[in-house]
Amino acid sequence: MAMFLVMLHRSGPQWDPSRPLEDQSGWPEHAAFMDGLVDAGLIVLGGPLADEHRVVHIMEAESEQAVRATLARDPWSETHLRVDSIEPWTIRLDGRRPSAGS
Repeated sequence: MAMFLVMLHRSGPQWDPSRPLEDQSGWPEHAAFMDGLVDAGLIVLGGPLADEHRVVHIMEAESEQAVRATLARDPWSETHLRVDSIEPWTIRLDGRRPSAGS
């Protein structure tokens, strides 16, 4: 059964803080990989925090192990991004409204 997981990434050793996100080495490959995870429904929400050294992803997956196995294929895995934590998330409040016609 799929569950929501909150994942926190930190900048890895090849992250260059003097360069914008899109100018980091390997950006096109990483962006394509992440877009694929969104298209597959694995990533629900994601993006960098204000300090731009941490990234949060809300993911829907079968387990933490499944998320780790998938993210290990990211071209930025352990170079530009390192997984800091993956935690199960119990959603008790959901303010999203179904779209008209749903």
